[in-house]
Amino acid sequence: MLLWLLLILAPGRQPAGALPKALLLLKPPWSTAFKGETVTLFCKDHHSLAWEYVSWYHNETPLRRQSGKLQISKSGHYRCKTQRSSLSDPVHVQFLSDWLVLQASHPAFERDKVVLRCRGKEEEDIMERTYYKNEEKIRSSYNSNITVYPAFNDDSTYHCTASGTYIWGGSWTETSRPLKIQVQELFPSPVLTASPSWPIEGSPMTLTCETWLPPQTSHTRLQFCFFKEHRALGAGWSHSPELQIPTTWSEGAASYWCQARTVIPRILKTSPRSQIRVHRVPVSDVNLETQPPVGQLIEGEDLVLICSVAAGTGTVTFSWHREGSERSLGRKTQNALSAELRIASVREQDAGRYYCAADNMDGPVLSKRIRITLRVPVSPPVLTIRRPRSQAVEGDVVELHCEAQRGSPPILYRFYHEDVPLGSSSAPSGGEASLNLSLTAEHSGNYSCEANNSLGVQRSKMVSLSITVPVSHPVLTLNPDVAQAMVGDVLELRCEAQRGSPPILYWFYHEDVILGNTSAPFGGGASFNLSLTTEHSGNYSCGADNGLGAQSSEMVSLNITGLSKNKVTHITVGVIGCLLSMLGLAATAALVGRFRTQRKSERDRA
Repeated sequence: MLLWLLLILAPGRQPAGALPKALLLLKPPWSTAFKGETVTLFCKDHHSLAWEYVSWYHNETPLRRQSGKLQISKSGHYRCKTQRSSLSDPVHVQFLSDWLVLQASHPAFERDKVVLRCRGKEEEDIMERTYYKNEEKIRSSYNSNITVYPAFNDDSTYHCTASGTYIWGGSWTETSRPLKIQVQELFPSPVLTASPSWPIEGSPMTLTCETWLPPQTSHTRLQFCFFKEHRALGAGWSHSPELQIPTTWSEGAASYWCQARTVIPRILKTSPRSQIRVHRVPVSDVNLETQPPVGQLIEGEDLVLICSVAAGTGTVTFSWHREGSERSLGRKTQNALSAELRIASVREQDAGRYYCAADNMDGPVLSKRIRITLRVPVSPPVLTIRRPRSQAVEGDVVELHCEAQRGSPPILYRFYHEDVPLGSSSAPSGGEASLNLSLTAEHSGNYSCEANNSLGVQRSKMVSLSITVPVSHPVLTLNPDVAQAMVGDVLELRCEAQRGSPPILYWFYHEDVILGNTSAPFGGGASFNLSLTTEHSGNYSCGADNGLGAQSSEMVSLNITGLSKNKVTHITVGVIGCLLSMLGLAATAALVGRFRTQRKSERDRA
């Protein structure tokens, strides 16, 4: 008959959240005894021995006894539990009527020492004990105890013999029943768990290497190490059964596993491999923003395009696009929910509709399109003066025209004469603006205009305008100023127009007969000297012309008295005002021709 020593059954992994198993202890610590002896059972939870409220079971039948210990003398399987523990594993206790039994200490753990005791009913008669393993002699000893170190799942069979001599001579030998020692694991092979079990990419994950030590081996410390594929994670071996991974990334399913070990005795156990797949969240709600905001971008500034997603994990590839362009403006790949693209010194041609795309391996998702417009500062405007003829004349109406070739509307134009404001005009849609001006003599000078669209003020170059004033009616005076003169006197005829742009050509007349002409290159009046004869009595007049129309003076009458001394009229022409200059010669010739034509026309009409 084979004697089984059933120690605590090899424990498996306890369910998460379950109470730890109780441990049943024996005193004396042998699960095999002789009939007639008693064994005391104790129940221990994870903290200490329990002395009350203990439930006992014999062959799975509850016993009424509730105290912390139980004395037994019947063979069978015993179990217990406390208020802080679950049901213990069964312990098989046997009471034998044999003369010799082989006892093993309880409990026994792998790589731990187990004491074997070969015990007879009459110890004093035994002279020698011999121990066997699988029928092979281990050792002989008078001492009843030996120590062995069985491995977990060791299938070896042990027995012992005892020998002595009779008092009348001769020897005897007794053999025990064979014994198989079922050794408990010091700790079960660990199981790797992940929390959460299906982690989301970018979120933390906790790996736990789950195993446990029986309460009576709480002094033993375990070390743990975690692996991903063939690479150790973290700092390697540590006493913590947990490893925090701050951020997980989706790289397909990966194989994770762990190891647990003790240093003394040296036991190393490996968990099964677990395939953990990190869940990737597709990108969603892709949005494109600009900096500066839409409508506030000024030409020449930098434009920043910000592409963002409301959700999405892992590595995201961002790209930026403009309608009408086949190539993307830029591309960035990073572990972030947003990215920026900077376009330096934007120009007017950069305006258009823009959008961005985001992709984290599930296909690109596009943003809405936004229209980018630029506010363009005005360029220096150009001033032109539009007049009805080549020479501006007093009384003409001229148009001051100001135009900036570039600039975002609205544009406010201002017009200046010698830096004095003349007026302003707004161009709501950009373009140009005009100001009409009725000319006077004071309007000669420099003109400019200014353009302003709130992004800067620009001034045009100066444009000069010269105003030509037509001559006024001249006034003829005689010197001496008398109504009657003597033959032989020298008379000065002076003709002067109060207004008129030079040069001015003056003509002198006696009864509409031309006496002569003279020019005033710089304006003012002109004189004509006449030595009088009797024929010079009559009406005198003068005319003035500066090319813009001839004007005639009123008639002045003169009566000549007395006889001529030598019957010869000497006419001397003198210029009283100023000598004819070289600059006035060409103008004088032109005015002479014009004046003669005009006077002939007047005589023909008369």
